[in-house]
Amino acid sequence: MKAGDVMTRDVISVEPDSSILHAIRLMLEKRISGLPVVTSKGNLVGIVTEGDFLRRVETGTQRERPRWLEFLLGPGRLSEEFAHSHGRKVQDVMTTDVRTIVETTSLREAIETIEKYGIKRLPVLRESQLVGIVTRANLMRALAGLAPVPTPEARHDGDIRQSILAEMDKQKWAPPAGVNVAVQNGVVEFSGVIMDERQRAALKVLAENMSGVTNVVDRLVLVEPFSGIAIDERGKVLQGAED
Repeated sequence: MKAGDVMTRDVISVEPDSSILHAIRLMLEKRISGLPVVTSKGNLVGIVTEGDFLRRVETGTQRERPRWLEFLLGPGRLSEEFAHSHGRKVQDVMTTDVRTIVETTSLREAIETIEKYGIKRLPVLRESQLVGIVTRANLMRALAGLAPVPTPEARHDGDIRQSILAEMDKQKWAPPAGVNVAVQNGVVEFSGVIMDERQRAALKVLAENMSGVTNVVDRLVLVEPFSGIAIDERGKVLQGAED
């Protein structure tokens, strides 16, 4: 899928010379945490978010530093911070270094950008024109519509078991040996030994994604690699394991 398939097209935005009070009221009214900043011609010039209003003189939260640190920072940095905390217009507080994508950007690339830069939204541009925005909510809606749901169709227990074993062979995290898989009436039972507790949850998820599976029973024993202590699925140390 591409960004253009999931983006919000009717984007709520503000202009650079809008007042910050207008931007704040708009964000509260629309229940959104950020706004693209566009010119009257639709060109993206920045983005303003809730974080831009954290350090404000009105709330007494503007930055205050020791004089020696102010000397090291220099007048440029201090001037920038003053404008940000005292400014009355969106252009005074907005972020101008905005990460953007285009309509043909893949969802994989969009998600990687969101994760890499720790952002919540990606404006979508066509040349310099804002045509949409992809947010984490857009990605969740796409997932809700596309996530596969295991079907409850009846399958032969042997077929289910072979499917699980085949999928385990594909996964680098799966235990190479020591895990037994049994299936009866659609109920999958894992038994044997794992060396990392996280493998327990992953195996359960793997089985639950198989069609025909009605339940998963965990009988796995965790053996800690360094101590040799054996712990069952309830977190109980097995008798004799510490001997």
